[in-house]
Amino acid sequence: MPIVLKYLITAVVVVAVSEIAKRSDKLGALIAALPMVTVLAMTWMFFEFKGQEQTEKVANHAYYTFWYVIPTMPMFLLMPWMLRKGIHYSWSLLAGCLLTAVLFIITAYIMKWFDVDLM
Repeated sequence: MPIVLKYLITAVVVVAVSEIAKRSDKLGALIAALPMVTVLAMTWMFFEFKGQEQTEKVANHAYYTFWYVIPTMPMFLLMPWMLRKGIHYSWSLLAGCLLTAVLFIITAYIMKWFDVDLM
C-alpha cells in the first residue's frame, strides 16, 4: 500500500474524530477511545508483511499495545482535573505526559517480574 494513501486514510480518521468531538463531547470521546490508530497500524502491517512474520508482527503489536495503554489511563483523569482547577492546557498536558512517562517506567519495571519486557 502506498505510504501516501496510508497518510491520507490516517489523517481523515483523526480529522473526523476532532470534527465529531466539536459537535458532541461524549461521542467524540467515545470514538477517540476506540483503538483506531492501533487497528490502522495493525492493518497496514498485515498488508505489508507476509506469512509468519505478518502474524508475529500483528500479534506483538496488539500484545504490547495492551501493556502500553495501562500507564496512559491516569492522564485522562489528571488533565481534566487540572483544567477544571484553572491550570492552562499546556501545563495540564505536560503534567499528563510526565505522569504517563513515570507510570510507563513503573509498569515496565513491574512487568519484568512477570517476564514481560516492555523496554
